[in-house]
Amino acid sequence: MTDFAAIDFETANGRRSSVCSVGVVIVRQGEIVDKFYSLIRPTPNYYTYWTTEVHGLTRSDTDNHPTFPEVWSQIAPRIEGLPLVAHNRPFDESCLKAAFEEFGMDYPGYEFHCTLAASRRSLDLPSHQLHISAAACGYNMENHHHALADAEACAAIALKLL
Repeated sequence: MTDFAAIDFETANGRRSSVCSVGVVIVRQGEIVDKFYSLIRPTPNYYTYWTTEVHGLTRSDTDNHPTFPEVWSQIAPRIEGLPLVAHNRPFDESCLKAAFEEFGMDYPGYEFHCTLAASRRSLDLPSHQLHISAAACGYNMENHHHALADAEACAAIALKLL
């Protein structure tokens, strides 16, 4: 796979619609050609202790940022016609679908691929967490659970394994 968009969401709470940040890395002909990152005011707009522990974001970080539809309007043209790739596809795909549903948007049926599944199939590792799989593919992650850093690591894995 040489043309795709790697995507990662972080959420504010246990609701999948509560995306609070997104990172997207566009790959064409095996080269990164574009990157996009945005904070998002989540819906519902509250943070749990555990999600903040994971990514460090709080309500004060996102209260003055755009909502999902505003951010997605900037992403959609960038990813048009590309398959999406995520590490743990079921999570990120369910976040995307939940956000579309929350805002009454028509979901376009994006094609999704999973680098976690590819890592499990292809790499003999004690764990297939994103940072471990990325390291095994020659990519050193420095900011795990930042949506753009995670999307970059996912892109590196996809370029090696998909």
